[in-house]
Amino acid sequence: MNFENIHNYYEKLVIDYLLEQVSGVAHEAADQDYLEDVACVALNRLPTRYVRYDVDTAFYMSDAEHQTMRGEVEEAVADALAYVQDHRAIHGGA
Repeated sequence: MNFENIHNYYEKLVIDYLLEQVSGVAHEAADQDYLEDVACVALNRLPTRYVRYDVDTAFYMSDAEHQTMRGEVEEAVADALAYVQDHRAIHGGA
């Protein structure tokens, strides 16, 4: 059996939004480890929504649900960026 289609719908939303936030910006810490840390912190602050296919989930959600999820993602990523940056500053970039 193969379960590779099952995933948390928020993962793509968080990663896409995070990349929007750091693209084109001289973000000194925007390396792979930093971005993965931020994504993990943000995802841990969001509810889980497991799905098989993103396109089906997106099709059946209302505009209000899309907006709510987008707002949740924006807040979680902003908080995670601040948290990881503060943590790295306190612990010397580790």
